[in-house]
Amino acid sequence: MEWSIQEIARQAGTTSRTLRHYGDLGLLAPSRIGSNGYRYYDQDALVRLQRILLLRELGLSLPAIKDVLEGQRDTAVALRAHLRLLEQEQARIGRQIASVRTTLHKTQEGMELMAAEVFDGFDHTAHEQEVTERWGRDAYEEGDRWWRSLGEGEKRAFQEEHEAIARDWGRVREAGLSADGPEAQDLARRHCAWLSSAEEPSRSYVIGLGEMYVADPRFGKNYDRYGDGTAAFVRDALTVYAQHRLSD
Repeated sequence: MEWSIQEIARQAGTTSRTLRHYGDLGLLAPSRIGSNGYRYYDQDALVRLQRILLLRELGLSLPAIKDVLEGQRDTAVALRAHLRLLEQEQARIGRQIASVRTTLHKTQEGMELMAAEVFDGFDHTAHEQEVTERWGRDAYEEGDRWWRSLGEGEKRAFQEEHEAIARDWGRVREAGLSADGPEAQDLARRHCAWLSSAEEPSRSYVIGLGEMYVADPRFGKNYDRYGDGTAAFVRDALTVYAQHRLSD
């Protein structure tokens, strides 16, 4: 069974132009091209398109998606990995929804709020395993103690500063500025200051974090939502900054 490009575009909620663009990039080849020049897609192509759309939802750029697809030849394994990520994201969003509902209800009723309820679903400990594996248990516990020492207003300010930095990364990349240029490097300085207010982060830490922004869609989407390729731009700028300004 196969479907025309118009049928696939309609069912997937996208456009024929987008599907042709995916084809031009080597992401989604049609199963055949008819004598009329129309592109047709079979079941394997549908599954591949689903994977592309899932990765786009997770915030990956098209070049990054191509790398992922080329590295995952086993469709079932890849889909199970996608499913786990989606289920984790679903659980996190569900907690955030419940948190906002609780906050709304209690503020309307004049009830006292609990910090644990307000920030449920925004829990930094969700990344405990990644931090421990990459930088050691001491690094995680130090960060955890610092986070828990902050007041509610300080935690909000910390999160808001990151959002502002992420938006500025998108703006600098969109302007076509160089990752090693003065504006990007000043933003890298600001990013490093946000990472560690107590002391200067190490070179290896910053370079490794930049690589993680690109390699892990859960982190990369925080930047690529401000334009495809922003996470990679952040990585490049942080790498330049760390190599010239930081020490191990």
